[in-house]
Amino acid sequence: MGASNVLQIVRKFASFVGPGVMISVAYMDPGNYSTSVSGGAQFRYKLLFAIFVSNIFAVILQCLCVKLGTVTGLDLAENCRRHLPRKLNLVIYFFAELAIIATDLAEVVGTAVALQILFKIPLLWGVLLTVLDVLAILIFYRPEEHSMKQVRFFEMFVTTLVSATVICFLLELFKISVPHKAELFKGFLPSKIVFENEQAMFISLGILGATVMPHSLYLGSSLVKPRLNEYDLKKYGKLGSSPSVSAIKYTLNYSYAELIISLFIIATFVNSAILIVAAASLYGQPEADDADLTSIYNLLTYYISPAAGLIFAFAMLFSGQSAGVICTMAGQIVSEGFLKWTLKPWVTRLVTRLIAIIPCFLVTIFLGDRGISDMLNLSQVILSLILPIVSAPLIYFTSNSKIMTVIDSNDELDMSGEPNESTALNGSGAARVNYANGRLLTMVSSLVWIIISSLNCYLVISFMCGAEVHF
Repeated sequence: MGASNVLQIVRKFASFVGPGVMISVAYMDPGNYSTSVSGGAQFRYKLLFAIFVSNIFAVILQCLCVKLGTVTGLDLAENCRRHLPRKLNLVIYFFAELAIIATDLAEVVGTAVALQILFKIPLLWGVLLTVLDVLAILIFYRPEEHSMKQVRFFEMFVTTLVSATVICFLLELFKISVPHKAELFKGFLPSKIVFENEQAMFISLGILGATVMPHSLYLGSSLVKPRLNEYDLKKYGKLGSSPSVSAIKYTLNYSYAELIISLFIIATFVNSAILIVAAASLYGQPEADDADLTSIYNLLTYYISPAAGLIFAFAMLFSGQSAGVICTMAGQIVSEGFLKWTLKPWVTRLVTRLIAIIPCFLVTIFLGDRGISDMLNLSQVILSLILPIVSAPLIYFTSNSKIMTVIDSNDELDMSGEPNESTALNGSGAARVNYANGRLLTMVSSLVWIIISSLNCYLVISFMCGAEVHF
């Protein structure tokens, strides 16, 4: 392969950077911090393997989302509306909306706590200020106008917040000392401590079982659409009811690559960094075993330095803001996809955000800091219960040949998804391309679903029985 070909591939890949970064935000939100800190504080680096495996699971399911959105031109919510019975569609919509609210609670709490630490803003006002991230969406993100310039600008905005989060945790890593590097890298290998220690198992299952946030599935299947639309608009001058085969071929593999690289570089790094910092600085400190976000800040300030605490607070602010923006976007995707809402996009986004802020506001008024922490834990329990319900259709759709088959008539399409009259008459070039999952991928994705669902159910049952479970 010549240098010019390599440069061309790199340039094309660069044009796809963005969706995977935005999806990775769902895997590093403030709701996951306490679990990783607890794992590092109690078992040092031995639970890094759970983070690595959780990322593998995330990659598999998110690749299915990319495939579904690319091949059908519809996101997961729209496919549910189109292919499922109406009553079942409404049931799944209810749980998807509940998942959006529960997810957004974690982002609101994380941002509010960060504002309290950094700027001494009371939690009550911090909760109200989190509505500002909606303004960023209202101004920048308008994919319905088919403007890739606006989409790219918004992707860069979110990427900036994500980059700031990554930089914060890089700085945290520079603040600690890891004398035995081999022990750290060994943590990414399976450890028998998971089977010997009940608490290690609970924390590992918490990392594995709650790794895939339900809203990320709807988001991942939707973010691929702007580039498909851009390709067809440039080539055909209009959009059909589904993407052309040439658009699918042009985007699919690059979308896979960008997603996988983003998840491994960003999500795996951030979650690993949290655990490593806790392992190096808080190992053996019992007060870190069940610390909330404010307690983690206090512990890092005391055991490392005040600067380390401030860096963590900034990381929480950046990740909370980026995750809040992404979650609000997912709320719009869910509402419009399941119900085909005709409301203006800004109304949908604002309503979605307010639904999450109002419970936080009321809890802060009546229960204070402790109530905020309890609500964060409750939100993670809700997400664990909902994930199996909202993720099952993804595997069904991508394994269904009828849904995942598209017509390839050598670009002789009328952009309505069907061969044009001349193609139908002469019979030339009309072929069907089946993008459905193969037997192996169907088995692997089903196994991942079974494992994650079983772990979540086990954690919830253990939690209800009084065990110290980390979600």
